[in-house]
Amino acid sequence: MYSLNTLHPIVLFSYFAVITGLTMFYMHPVLLIISLICAILLNVAIDARAFTASLKWFVPFALIAALINPLISHDGEIVLFYVNYQPITLEAIIYGLAMSCMLLAVLFWFNAFSKLMTTDKFIYLFGKISPAVALLISVTMRLIPRFKQQLHLIMNAQKAIGMDPSVGNMWQRIKSAMRVLSILVSWALENGIESADSMKARGYGLSGRSTFSIFIFTKRDGSLLALIASFFAIQLFASWHDWNDFYFYPTFSGLSWQWPQLIVYSSYAVLALLPLLLELQEVRKWRSLTSKISISRIHSPNDLH
Repeated sequence: MYSLNTLHPIVLFSYFAVITGLTMFYMHPVLLIISLICAILLNVAIDARAFTASLKWFVPFALIAALINPLISHDGEIVLFYVNYQPITLEAIIYGLAMSCMLLAVLFWFNAFSKLMTTDKFIYLFGKISPAVALLISVTMRLIPRFKQQLHLIMNAQKAIGMDPSVGNMWQRIKSAMRVLSILVSWALENGIESADSMKARGYGLSGRSTFSIFIFTKRDGSLLALIASFFAIQLFASWHDWNDFYFYPTFSGLSWQWPQLIVYSSYAVLALLPLLLELQEVRKWRSLTSKISISRIHSPNDLH
């Protein structure tokens, strides 16, 4: 995602704050489906293999959330069957599915945010406001990926010396797993001490310490920020006029396809697809540039001789 990596951090942060916030507060089926599909497409474009591997954790979590709602909520007019004399309604099932769809979309947007919003971008945004909080959040964002990588290395090393935690009886597996955990904790503590010494050597926390930044706010960033703010304003205006409301209880309110709702759906779709549209634009520019270079080389007099 070259085009997204070239954007200013404030643009990236504003976009994900807007799209994630809207997804968390919307329960309209059309808007939830749009958000979920666009979040999936963005994650596939960023790293399809890692996203596919993460689905084994995301999908069961969403299914559990969808199953819990009809078991604890018995509101609704369309009763399908009874469990222990408690009605299971269609409205409760659909509401549970909508909740799981919303949770998945939010998790997918946060996953894309963690891939694009790197540590240096986060510190650049919040370092001057609250350096300690910015550092804590950036270190936390890096903690899990680094732990997973180091755990993979430790597991491979243990397998190479014949101490695989997945082999042997229960007691042998527990001993091997405890050994891996001890090595991982020791590495984490040692890495923390090295990071602290490195930060102290670089003058972290001293008054008057300057910071280096490679981020420049361009006209393109300003245009995108204004575009994001415009789409957000449209959604707020629609919410004020109840154009994006949908009710599950006591029964479904029905989907409206009048022109106000169509404006809400289309503007929200463009907002959710904005990163992919930027990437497609960048790909088109690159192909146009390479084709012009190829044509110029073909018609160059030096090549003809």
